[in-house]
Amino acid sequence: MAQEQTIKLFPEGVPGETVLLEEKQSRDGNKVAKETVLRITDVSEPAISIYKAPEELASGSAVVVCPGDGYDILAYDLEGDEVCLWLNELGITAILLKYRVPRREGKKKHDAPLQDLQRAISYIRANASHFNIDPDRVGVMGFSAGAHLSVMGSTAYGQRTYPLVEKIDRYSCRPNFCLLIYPAYLDGNNFGVASEIKVTSKTPPTMLIHTEDDKSYINSSLFYYYALKEAGVPVWMHLYRKGGHGYGLRDTGAEVNSWPDRAEDWFREIGVID
Repeated sequence: MAQEQTIKLFPEGVPGETVLLEEKQSRDGNKVAKETVLRITDVSEPAISIYKAPEELASGSAVVVCPGDGYDILAYDLEGDEVCLWLNELGITAILLKYRVPRREGKKKHDAPLQDLQRAISYIRANASHFNIDPDRVGVMGFSAGAHLSVMGSTAYGQRTYPLVEKIDRYSCRPNFCLLIYPAYLDGNNFGVASEIKVTSKTPPTMLIHTEDDKSYINSSLFYYYALKEAGVPVWMHLYRKGGHGYGLRDTGAEVNSWPDRAEDWFREIGVID
């Protein structure tokens, strides 16, 4: 099912935004599996697009999808729209997050996007009955920088990163599960995770997908896996030999392209789908 509606996350005013950027879209740049990628930047008005699962397949679960690309642009179809349609095929309602990019000067790379993600999760829970969603089965998944954002949402949920304004902000912003595809920026020093990431035993169950030849980012998955294991968090990891970075769900001819099958197995194992 195609997206049903798009909803502005902060209709009462976006926190900390004083200058409204003019959003830009482009299909220039590198192709993936011989197809172009829709790239979006200069996002000032964060929003979510709802992709409801077909009624005959609907499991009651929902996943907020966070596209990546360095916190500077969003690979909006490769790691967004195409992913949402796949989730729908599994009976999962998908919520595509258009978070603020590029990085805001003088702030951490994830500051504004984390506000957007926290509001998105709370919004979905506040409107769970409208979307036919179980509020206890709302997860998050991300790609590259979007995976870092998903980790921040999974570990920093205890503190709201913007002033509570509406009733929806009283709903929990903690994801129930987290799926990370070629995550970036998770690794820190001495085999530890980045300083902003605070893993506890209450961090949600997580699956990691990565390839060994993703030289710049492989340690993100390895170090985060270890941190989750040490904290007693249920964690799964599928590590492939080759495939690089930034493939999404597209067929690049590498074995890693089978990762959606492994993710489906995981969804069944943890009760996201039947």
